[in-house]
Amino acid sequence: MPTGVHIRDARQQLFDAAERVLLREGPNGLTSRAVTIEAGVAKGVLHRHFADFDAFLAELVLDRIAQIDDQAAALRASAGTGTVAGNLAGALADLFDSVAVAIVSLVIFRDELRARLRQARPTPGIPLLAEATTMIASYLGDEREMGRIAADADVDTLALSLIGTGHLLFAGREGIPAEPGAVDKVVTTVIADVVQRRLL
Repeated sequence: MPTGVHIRDARQQLFDAAERVLLREGPNGLTSRAVTIEAGVAKGVLHRHFADFDAFLAELVLDRIAQIDDQAAALRASAGTGTVAGNLAGALADLFDSVAVAIVSLVIFRDELRARLRQARPTPGIPLLAEATTMIASYLGDEREMGRIAADADVDTLALSLIGTGHLLFAGREGIPAEPGAVDKVVTTVIADVVQRRLL
């Protein structure tokens, strides 16, 4: 990229490039040079917008977490409509797209990145998965208030079960979708008790 040429929305261009590199090369292959080559920009562009590469990666993850915030609003808006299992299965499928799964691997892989993310969002657990767990728990809390699951349902534990199992279903598949019906089966099994007991 010639010097002096303005790049429209350079941050997003770099984020998109980083996601492509991460999907193709994994955490080991995600370097500042690989990102700038993929984005088609000079290496200095990244350092003009971010203090260092770990700062860039932290912003990449925080950008993905912001997307979870949007997904959470949509999921909570679905409370009281459709079926609880259907809403949860759809949310898990949307949540664990190949980029999100790769970003979780990146967070686990890089100690410095985890440390920076904990400074930015001091919540326990693995960043991204922790926010996803909160999203599911909040939705289940709404459904509990509406009487669609048992009044004594432990929504925090249910959310942990769904996110942990969902991550295992999608992790390491390298673009291969989960087996048809696998997400529905997991969700139905995890919430079966609280759905049945609301009818008693």
